[in-house]
Amino acid sequence: MQYTSWVPLFPEQASTFAWQVDLLYFYLIAVSIAFSIPIVAAIFFFGLKYREREKYATPDELHGSIVLETTWSIIPFVVSMTIFLGGAYVFFHQYTPPEDSMEIYVVGKQWMWKMQHGTGQREINELHVPVGRKIKLTMTTEDVLHDFYVPAFRTKADVVPGRYTYLWFEATKPGKYHLFCAEYCGLNHSGMGGYVYVMEQKDFDNWLSGNVSGQTPVEMGRDLFENKLGCASCHAGGPQQRGAKLEGIYGKEVKLVGGQTIMADDQYIRNSILNPASQIVEGYQPIMPTFKGQVTDEQLNGLVAYIKSLSGVTGTTGGATTPASSSNTATNSATAPPSNSMTPPRANRGSNSQGSNPNAPAASNSNR
Repeated sequence: MQYTSWVPLFPEQASTFAWQVDLLYFYLIAVSIAFSIPIVAAIFFFGLKYREREKYATPDELHGSIVLETTWSIIPFVVSMTIFLGGAYVFFHQYTPPEDSMEIYVVGKQWMWKMQHGTGQREINELHVPVGRKIKLTMTTEDVLHDFYVPAFRTKADVVPGRYTYLWFEATKPGKYHLFCAEYCGLNHSGMGGYVYVMEQKDFDNWLSGNVSGQTPVEMGRDLFENKLGCASCHAGGPQQRGAKLEGIYGKEVKLVGGQTIMADDQYIRNSILNPASQIVEGYQPIMPTFKGQVTDEQLNGLVAYIKSLSGVTGTTGGATTPASSSNTATNSATAPPSNSMTPPRANRGSNSQGSNPNAPAASNSNR
């Protein structure tokens, strides 16, 4: 655990935008002090100077000052605008994931965090990431509202039922950092925590090679799509296709019945699976049944990942969101396997026994 900090009681700065958050925070403290001390001093000064000296005295008539009124209007305006612009910059940077991020799926549940890497590794209350790599977390929850919070990274985001929220970071220092749920979520809320292990790239590669599960999100989604849920019977290309075309749809605008257009993003795909009648694609009949209650949030993540892969979008181990070959968007690509960039060598995932050393390889091969 890293506790070293140049400010007592503050966690280590361990992400690329941690210093920006701290700078804005200290600026707010400085502004508060700069205004509070003169105001309190003025209260005492005027309280003494203009205290009542005789009953029913008629005070002197005071006249306004244009200079004084202009000054106390301009200075607060400038200060408030610097706070607004600084906060807007930090917020925009912190909640706009870069396109070359390595995507990891997170599912909150009373009272644990379940993570799955793009290459299939699953973790509970632990997250292993390489240092100097942009990491994007695509998050949802199975039950109530949670909040994913890593103080050392100075980042947090609500995890909301029924939708996806996103968070990204780029760790700058190897180490072991606390992970918390920052939203009261029930009886064991205080125990819903864990650790983020930031590792050197070679150590992370070693961890990957010894801790890979049976299916990647894309493989899980393809299995559900083609076999278990029978989605391919309507959405596969060809003359028998009765459902909307899925190849190449991700990131494009979709025209719905009634003339409305909507962006085909993660949330659109999720809603189309759980509540298909709410967004019927123009030219197709509302024949798709709802799968609400039939698939878990982890299976939904797999389906979303697979449908994204049909448009060439895959979160790779190398940290980039890489377009697949254009040949994958052919008419019959719904039944073809996605790009093999998501399919590294696999082995059984062993439980992590690294303790406080995030750079040590896993020592056990027993299943979690």
